[in-house]
Amino acid sequence: MKLHANARLSLKGRELLIERLAAGWSLIAAAEAAGISERTARKWIARHQAEGPEGLLDRSCAAHRVANRTEEQTIEAIAVLRRLRFTGQEIAEVLDRPVSTVSGILTRIGMGKLGRLGMGPAERYERERPGELIHIDVKKLGRIARPGHRITGQTGRRAKGYHRKAYEQGWEFVHIAIDDCTRLAYAEVLPDEKTATVVGFLRRACVFYRRHGMKPEQLLTDNGSAYRSAIHAIACRALGLKHLRTRPYRPQTNGKAERFIRTMLGGWAYGAIYRNSDERTAALDGWLWTYNYRRPHKSLGRKPPIARLNEKRNNPLGSYT
Repeated sequence: MKLHANARLSLKGRELLIERLAAGWSLIAAAEAAGISERTARKWIARHQAEGPEGLLDRSCAAHRVANRTEEQTIEAIAVLRRLRFTGQEIAEVLDRPVSTVSGILTRIGMGKLGRLGMGPAERYERERPGELIHIDVKKLGRIARPGHRITGQTGRRAKGYHRKAYEQGWEFVHIAIDDCTRLAYAEVLPDEKTATVVGFLRRACVFYRRHGMKPEQLLTDNGSAYRSAIHAIACRALGLKHLRTRPYRPQTNGKAERFIRTMLGGWAYGAIYRNSDERTAALDGWLWTYNYRRPHKSLGRKPPIARLNEKRNNPLGSYT
């Protein structure tokens, strides 16, 4: 237990008080030497006489009984509803309890964050060989006409003229590829996501990975029309790739690409102020180099992707630590 900051006596001081009294000191003299009142000295003497040395230990200031403490059955009911993914507000409404009470109980029993609570365990996987599986995805970004609400903070009426046609510049598409094993990433900003554009990006991504000593084997994409086209299938066969697609409405299957896009948006697309889209596009190569060669990756033991690639080259059987 943490000792009170203004406490006059520590455990050693209390023991010294008892020793002095046993040695023949008077109560007044022992209390004065310890810097405490006679009343406090009598309290420690009485505890020592009743409980022995354990009576000199600190005790909790919490009340022994709480009149309005929530019943155990109610706490169990809160836990059950939480596992069914009820929010704190919904649990409070069902059980007719204050939201603050429910929130406090959820925090105390370790169920404050919903997360994957009550769901099946996440199916995590990682391929053993570099290039064994390449994740590919596309992120649509609005072209920059002027600094928008993310920079100015203006929304609604204050952002006057923001939606005028003069500022409607259209869209550009960031195509990304990331290796499942090493997280080595490649990205390009392209004008659309049509089949010809997708196939061209795929060819250049394969060249990028082969330049790093990797042989792409499998490709994982979503179910976009370009990825379901016959031309894309022919391109995959020509490049020696086995094409896999995610389950419909299940983006978690392509989770490494989704997570890389989030990192890319925060670090590159929205991580600086750009005057126009060309300036933003020009900054992509530099950010990608930092991601691949410098930025520590949590799932790679706080190492950048290039370090994982080098480890796999030196340990082809994966026997690294």
